Amino acid sequence: MNGTATTVNPGTMKRRSVIFDLVPQAVAIQAAETPDAIAVTDATETLTYRELACRAGRLADALRAFEVGPDMVVAICLERSAAFVVAALGVLQAGAAYLPIDPAAPPDRLEFMLEDAAPRVTVTESRLATRLPYGAWPRLDVHEVTVGPGQPAARHDVVKPEHLAYVIYTSGSTGRPKGVEITHGSLANLVTWHRRAFGVTADDRAPLYASPAFDAAVWEIWPYLVSGASLHLPPDAARTDPEALRDWLVAHSITIGFVPTPIAERLMALPWPMWTPLRTLLTGADTLHRYPPDGLPFTLINNYGPTECTVVTTSGPVEPEPFGETLPTIGRPIDNVDVLVLDDTLSPVPPGAAGELYIGGAGLARGYRGRPDLTAERFVAHPDDPGARLYRTGDRVRLFGDGRVAFLGRVDDQVKIRGYRVEPDEIAAALGAQAGVQACAVVAREDDGGERRLVAYVVAAAGAALGREALAAALRRSLPDYMVPATFVALPTLPLTTNGKVDRAALPAPDASNMLRDGEVVAPRSEVETELAAILSTLLGVEEVSVQDNFFLLGGHSLLGTQLIVRVREVFGVELSLRTLFDAPTIADLATEIERARLAEAA
Repeated sequence: MNGTATTVNPGTMKRRSVIFDLVPQAVAIQAAETPDAIAVTDATETLTYRELACRAGRLADALRAFEVGPDMVVAICLERSAAFVVAALGVLQAGAAYLPIDPAAPPDRLEFMLEDAAPRVTVTESRLATRLPYGAWPRLDVHEVTVGPGQPAARHDVVKPEHLAYVIYTSGSTGRPKGVEITHGSLANLVTWHRRAFGVTADDRAPLYASPAFDAAVWEIWPYLVSGASLHLPPDAARTDPEALRDWLVAHSITIGFVPTPIAERLMALPWPMWTPLRTLLTGADTLHRYPPDGLPFTLINNYGPTECTVVTTSGPVEPEPFGETLPTIGRPIDNVDVLVLDDTLSPVPPGAAGELYIGGAGLARGYRGRPDLTAERFVAHPDDPGARLYRTGDRVRLFGDGRVAFLGRVDDQVKIRGYRVEPDEIAAALGAQAGVQACAVVAREDDGGERRLVAYVVAAAGAALGREALAAALRRSLPDYMVPATFVALPTLPLTTNGKVDRAALPAPDASNMLRDGEVVAPRSEVETELAAILSTLLGVEEVSVQDNFFLLGGHSLLGTQLIVRVREVFGVELSLRTLFDAPTIADLATEIERARLAEAA
């Protein structure tokens, strides 16, 4: 990928570009040209391109012993680390596709994904191996296989653009996650566009922020490794603390990088040194509600793209607009990607009118793994291009005359929560399976600050006593944390439309009278508890908070926890850590910690 030839089609505002080498070959070329340059560094090790290629090569050799090859899947169950980068490259060098699996996912979800994907091999490490269910897939320890004497075989299985590069699972409306299959041609298109659009060179330093199981990690890794740039992994504590993340980005001379939308909005509001090396901050995965302020020393780029379309579909800079009355757009189509705005008959809507977004071109996934029915439903025939396909996004947008796209919301009930795509019906399916739940519905409600939170509505079976903590704990056994509702509302019945469907518009807002609790509301008993209750009520969007309520069971998470710590600093003048909030998650406990900190400072 040493260059890009481009043409522009003015009728669709779509830029055409020529795709060069595929990712595994391009990284091998880079390793041969700059073997001593730093490739990736985390808290425990730094790897040069020579070391990265050597370790990946050893893993590829080990995988070939299991007859791994094109269009076969190798699961990788590793945390965000240099070892994950080694493993992903090794799988690609062996000619296979990698399936990133989050070790922190619930056991039932891990088991489903492995059984559904049927990987040839699973790559993990000894301390994580116990989290994986046993099955037909052999396991390889990434450290045992890749670290040691001797050189790997001097070969790279030559993959073709139509071969699979990776598979990532996303939420499914039927209660079953679905595996999205992305080919090497689609990945190479993303990488080629990214290098051209942002001028990536070997001098760049980029963070690897996202979890490997989140498709943004694909975008964070490969454009930089094929360019000879270096990847740097921020510590977990800094990823949810905007001030600490800013300091880390500056201290590590990061020049370009991605962070999720809520973090980007917080970073924009912070003061920055004008000499910061950061020139481009990429964001996406959720709706951007704010414009950058004047004088920000880097450019903010807003991005949009379903997993089914290889991470990024549209992209564009967001300029300062202090009096902007509309949300920032999601940019223009990237190279070799079509965007069409169609009505229910698959006919184009008038210019500037709202319609459903359909995506075509080089970024399209092959489909859903083992789900031809769902693939046929979501990937439809192009109405004007025989033989071509379009992905039906379910997103409502407006296309402007200059090619920019404005995101207006969802056509269906799918939502983004903390940057993750969530099907509320999947949560409802898990909730409805719990003992004592007669009926249920799950929706996303937006608070005053524009943040969406999941709310579950439950109807108890006759004689059943439902508890919030018990329901949340039960859901966490099969769903990731971001899919567990922030609030549970108890109703005698669910409101229905005339067609007998749940009338989501008629579901009441959570309040003190309908929220499911595990005990009586305990009112604040001191000035500190009163102030904390007001802070939490505003932050969590709930009307009444008991001093015994658990912050995290009310819908709190690390990012909101960071905001709470900031408010505590502003109101009480004490500095608490996020760890303190985890250890003291109720108002009563947190008030005790604040009083203790006050006494320590006064001493």
